[in-house]
Amino acid sequence: MMKTPLVTGERVVVAVVVSRVILSLPLSLISHGFSLFLLCLSAFLVEIRAEACPFLLSRFSPRRGASSGILLGAVTLPSVMLSKLVQLKRAISLHEAEQDEISHVTMQYWAASASCCAILIYLSVIMSQAKKTESFSSSLWLTRVSLTGTVLYGGACFVSLSMISHTGLNTSLKMLWMLFHGLAAVKLIRHLLCTFPSCASIGEALLVTSGLVLYFGDFLACTIAKICENLIPVDLVSISYGIKRTETGIIVQGLLLGLLLFPMVFRCVLHLYESSLRKRDAGQRNCSDAAKSILFFVSLIFFMVVAVPSWMQFVHDFHQHPFLWVLTFVFSKPLKRISLCIYWVLLIVVSVSRFYSISRSSKVERILLRKYYHLMAVLMFLPALVLQPKFLDLAFGAALAVFVALEIIRIWRIQPLGEPLHHFMNAFTDHRDSELLIVSHFSLLLGCALPIWMSSGFNDRALSPFAGILSLGIGDTMASMVGHKYGVLRWSKTGKKTVEGTAAGITSVMAVCFVLVPVLASMGYILSQGWWSLLLAVTATGMLEAYTAQLDNAFIPLVFYSLLCL
Repeated sequence: MMKTPLVTGERVVVAVVVSRVILSLPLSLISHGFSLFLLCLSAFLVEIRAEACPFLLSRFSPRRGASSGILLGAVTLPSVMLSKLVQLKRAISLHEAEQDEISHVTMQYWAASASCCAILIYLSVIMSQAKKTESFSSSLWLTRVSLTGTVLYGGACFVSLSMISHTGLNTSLKMLWMLFHGLAAVKLIRHLLCTFPSCASIGEALLVTSGLVLYFGDFLACTIAKICENLIPVDLVSISYGIKRTETGIIVQGLLLGLLLFPMVFRCVLHLYESSLRKRDAGQRNCSDAAKSILFFVSLIFFMVVAVPSWMQFVHDFHQHPFLWVLTFVFSKPLKRISLCIYWVLLIVVSVSRFYSISRSSKVERILLRKYYHLMAVLMFLPALVLQPKFLDLAFGAALAVFVALEIIRIWRIQPLGEPLHHFMNAFTDHRDSELLIVSHFSLLLGCALPIWMSSGFNDRALSPFAGILSLGIGDTMASMVGHKYGVLRWSKTGKKTVEGTAAGITSVMAVCFVLVPVLASMGYILSQGWWSLLLAVTATGMLEAYTAQLDNAFIPLVFYSLLCL
């Protein structure tokens, strides 16, 4: 058993963030705050046990060089959803939102929270089944604490869901829906950690899993509710179907979920094709690379052009093909939107070609080269977010869809793009990427996009959509560059992060906010963010960047966004 400190910088920052969220809750959300506290406590105990005896989770192969990150991974998404609930409560008091929206986000909070709770229980069971190294009394104490926390958590969930339900049956079905999310999360995190070994820490996998389960759960709820709308009341399945969605949100959800489901579809199609080949010729086991490529692209085009749009039109009553809607939307303001597209394409071509040549011939450190892409993200997204926020929502979805499609082609080595893509992407990888999965470009794009997508609808915190761009494009970049060049005082003996870099990151974000707030005010944005609250959010985010060994592109924007919403 290894000796690990109970108090670390990352855990202190997480405790500050969770405390800030809980202390901002109105009395009507006290059960949510209690459940978040229980989740945080459980994750803390599981993380201590996992890091004290690393072999307890030896069946998985987490990313090397990173801590488990279980505490941070378990509380991040629930904290974001709870902060969103606090914001919607303010909207209700101003008559800017309806009660159905509160119910919808409440379901999302409990779905995310239940996913994280189920994974913590699963990890506890795995560690209990491993080789016994703890004393019997210690193991019994941890078991009792875990069981007590689980019971109290279930009680808080039941109380909260009963307050947005009309009948006992309605509440029971919602509890079953939460249980479904938990079981799906356990199944998915096992699949991710076993299929992509050494690609993520457990905390990173926990965050990705809870996010994917929440997103797919929403998709499934909408589909089931549409199919059964004449047999079962909509709110028995999920309240989310009753929320009015924007066309952009529907298209982005369809694109991303379609591409995430496509590998399973293609695997089935490939299996059927190879089975038919074996029936014709017993000696032929696999199809040729050329046939595989043709089958891949034909299946992809059919799935994304026919199957996914058909789902959008059926479930969300889309009255025209989504791609036609996109063309109409883009050409409704051709000068602004097409000009913005041309600007993006030129910036991407010039930057990527320049940075690629530098990476092949220069001795510039990989970490600094990657920060140039963060600056490029600021140049691309900041003007668009101020001038064309709705178009940027759609553009983020399209860019992420392209990234997912290219990564699928790279992983499957689909000719003629697979191998060239693999060699090209390897020029921009670092220690957090692997041969199996390259996540850096996903995490940067998602880190910038998620705060913008989550800020749709009522938003009385004008800076919250900028959370990703400010924290990654400005704060993280300045912290790395200043720390690398001028940093002397390190936050820890083993880490590379410096006090000078962190101070530069915090100062630069606050300076940009001072410039950005008057610009937003002149454009009619609602400004109600207190400067002390903003300073706390920026400082906590900067300290998290300094202490965490997790994928900062994934965690920092979400933590910053949750604090800005309060």
